[in-house]
Amino acid sequence: MGISTARGRATGRTAAAAVPAVLLAALLAGGCAPERRSPSLPTSERGRSDLIKAAQQVLVDRCMTARHAAGPPPREDVLFGTGPAELSVTLATGYTVRAHTDGCLAEAHRFLYGDQARWFRAEVTVNNLRPEAQARLGEDPGYRAALARRTACADRDTRCIDASGLAELRARLEPARLAEVRAAHRAEIATYDRLRDRALHRAAGLPAEHPTPHRKGPAPS
Repeated sequence: MGISTARGRATGRTAAAAVPAVLLAALLAGGCAPERRSPSLPTSERGRSDLIKAAQQVLVDRCMTARHAAGPPPREDVLFGTGPAELSVTLATGYTVRAHTDGCLAEAHRFLYGDQARWFRAEVTVNNLRPEAQARLGEDPGYRAALARRTACADRDTRCIDASGLAELRARLEPARLAEVRAAHRAEIATYDRLRDRALHRAAGLPAEHPTPHRKGPAPS
């Protein structure tokens, strides 16, 4: 953080008796110069997410325009990339998520997060912590038995569904499984938090523009 203008002026007055008039004038001029302030950041999680999303769309718009692919409709090959996906993460649930590195979305991610590949791995992992925890529930014999009872019920047979005990058992077991999953992925969670904080500051430094919404994000396959 820089020294405030008010503090700069006070320092100039304190030194007035010890410096020549010409030098004092130069010091005062420097103390009164406008200070470059860092942009304020949203305090809520929703506000932070919205800022990053808006910045991403601004960056994508610039890239699409520069590549003469803004449309309408926008060219999806330019937006998402072409050819075989260069990045992939296979989750504990069995799904594989892929992404390209040559599209405008990838370019925006590199600007915001610095390392697109590290961000991709961290984001995919963090976004799938709960599904992984739910998959681990199948390791519990009691849960498997309750799931079998629930599967045997007709879709609208609420009495049978309630009697299966599946919902109650899931509510009791899932928090512990989620804690296990988070502990297993603490490194990815730390990377996610660090890169997202970087993106937040990069997003706050972008000039305000009116972005055009684009469909975004890699999809499981």
